[in-house]
Parts: sequence; C-alpha cells; structure tokens
Amino acid sequence: MTRARASRPFKEYHEEQMRDPEFAAAYRALEPEFQVAREVIRLRLQRGLSQEELAQRAGTGQPNISRLERATINPSLRFLCRIASALDAEVEIRLRPLEATDSEQRV
Repeated sequence: MTRARASRPFKEYHEEQMRDPEFAAAYRALEPEFQVAREVIRLRLQRGLSQEELAQRAGTGQPNISRLERATINPSLRFLCRIASALDAEVEIRLRPLEATDSEQRV
C-alpha cells in the first residue's frame, strides 16, 4: 500500500489508489453510504440545523447524527425515514442495472 506524503494533494493520492482494482472495488462498494452522509449534511446545513437540532427533530441523539454523517453506521431504512422527515425531505431508493463494464469489473 502506498503511503501518502503530507504535502501530496489528496486528489492525486486518490487517483493513484483508484488504479488498484481491489481498492477501487472497495471504494465503489462504500459509495452509497457516503452518498447518504453527504446528502444528510447538505440538507442539514441548507436547513440551518445543527446536529443536535436535527437529532431532536428526529427523536435520536446527536452522536447518531454524527455517526451517520461520518458514514460509520449502517442506518436502517426506518432511521433514514426519520432523518428525512426531520429534514422536511423524503427517502428515495433506486435500484439500477449495472452497466456491462461495471459487472465485468466485479469478480
């Protein structure tokens, strides 16, 4: 595994790592979790809410919001619906067929 230098731009490091098929597959597998985290953060900030305020609206604790935003938990659909409701949003789930090139990359 390549070690990142302190002065190396993240984008350059990331691009190099993505050339490793094993790393790229693992990264793609985590993308849905990161998408959820980014969207929760985006909507929370757009609504002018702190993590604590969002937690109160959703009936949960602030640490749960923090873990959701850091993508360190695998939230249930029920929990995501509570978060969406607290953000005046709705959950949308889509399943899409893999492109031929995506499935060829899967082992």
